[in-house]
Amino acid sequence: MNVPDNGARITADLLVVGGGIAGMTAAIEASEMGLEVVLVEKEPFLGGRVAQFNQYFPKMCPPWCGLEINYRRLRGNDKVRILTLTTVDQASGGPGNCEARLTIHPRYVNENCTACGDCAQACPVDVPDEYNFGLSTRKAVYYRDMAFPPLYVVDPALAGDPRLQACRDACKYEAVDLAMQPVTVTVQAKGIIWATGWQPYDANKLDTLGFGKFPNVVTNVMLERLASAGGPTEGKIRRPSDQGAIGKIAFVQCAGSRDANHLPYCSGVCCAASIKQAQYVREQYPEAEIHLFYIDVRTPGRLEDFYAGAEKDAKIFFHRGKVGEIREAANHNLIVAAENTLTGKVTEMEVEMAVLATGMVPNTAQERPPLDTPLDEWGFVGSSASGVTGAGVASRPADVAASVQQATGSVIQALLAQRR
Repeated sequence: MNVPDNGARITADLLVVGGGIAGMTAAIEASEMGLEVVLVEKEPFLGGRVAQFNQYFPKMCPPWCGLEINYRRLRGNDKVRILTLTTVDQASGGPGNCEARLTIHPRYVNENCTACGDCAQACPVDVPDEYNFGLSTRKAVYYRDMAFPPLYVVDPALAGDPRLQACRDACKYEAVDLAMQPVTVTVQAKGIIWATGWQPYDANKLDTLGFGKFPNVVTNVMLERLASAGGPTEGKIRRPSDQGAIGKIAFVQCAGSRDANHLPYCSGVCCAASIKQAQYVREQYPEAEIHLFYIDVRTPGRLEDFYAGAEKDAKIFFHRGKVGEIREAANHNLIVAAENTLTGKVTEMEVEMAVLATGMVPNTAQERPPLDTPLDEWGFVGSSASGVTGAGVASRPADVAASVQQATGSVIQALLAQRR
C-alpha cells in the first residue's frame, strides 16, 4: 500500500489535491515534464465525479475511456506518489515553498486483501450508498471501481461497530484490520494545485420543484447513476416510485441556477448533459416522449451540432419555459407548470418522471483552500498568488474536456507562480 510512516516528510515539486479527472490530469502532465508529484484524494478511489457518469457528451462513450488510460499512466509512473483517503489539515508558506500537513485516514483493510469480497458478503451492516445518491444501499465494507490501491475499505463511521467482527472473521487472509490508526505526514512542495471538484446544488432547497417530497422527481446526477450499468438499477432507467417504465419524462433546466435566491450563475454544462440524458431515455424507451424545459439552450462551439441532432428527434421536444412548480398527480405522476418566457403564459404538462438539472457548486465554497487563497464571489479559486492554483471545476464550471484542458494549463500556472 506504500503508506508513509507516521511523521514522515515528503519532498515534491507539486502537491495536487483531488484525484478526479482534473487532478489526475495535472499530476500526469506535471510528471511527464519531469516533476515529482504527490497526488492526494480524500476518497478510497480515483476518478471523482466523472467515475459516477454513465457517458460523456458529445461522443456518448463511457467515462472509462479516459479514466482507465489515466489510471494506467499513474500506476506505472514513479514520479507520482498517490495517497488516497487523505486530507490536507493545514498548509503554510507561499509560492516556491509550501508545506502541507496531511492525514492519511485508515482503510481498515491491509495489503493482504485480494479483493475477493468475502468480507462484504459476510457483512451484516447496510448503509445508504452515497455514490448512488441514496438510491441504493451498500455494505459497511465495500469496493469501488478505480479503487487505489485496489483493496476493499471499511466505512470509517462503522469501524468500531462490533458487528463488523464478522467481516474480519470471514477474511482468511487476515486483511480486515479494525485497529488501524491515522497517519500524519508532511509534504514540502514548491506549489499546490487544488482540484477538489464539485457538488451538485442541493435540490432540497428548491421547495417548489418537489424534490424529496415526490419520489419521481430526481436530479441529473441521480439519473446518471440510474443509467449506469454499475448503478442501483444496473442501467435500467425506471420510475423510483414503482420501478415502472417511462412513457413521458420532463427535464427541468436551470433548477436553481441563474437565480438570485440559489445559484446566480450558469454552470454551462447542464443543457448538454440533459440532451445526453434524453438520449439515454430514448434508447431504452423508443416510444417515450421527452420534454426539455429551458430558459436558453447553451451549447456553444462543437456542442451546437449535439443540440441540433436532438432537435431533429421526433420524440424530443424543447419548450422555452421556466418551470416554477411541480405537483404530484394520481399514481405518483407529476404536473410540471412552466411559464413561457416569450409569451408569459403558464402551461401545465403531466409526466411520469421529472429530472432537475441542478448546477455545479465548487467544493471550495464549503471547504476553502489553505494559504488564504482568494476565491471569487461564488467560491471558485481565483489567482495563484498564494501558492495554490485551481484546476478543473475548482476554478470554474466546466465539462470534462474543458476540465482536462484547464488542468493541463494549471501546471504551467503553478510553475509560473513560483517564479514571481
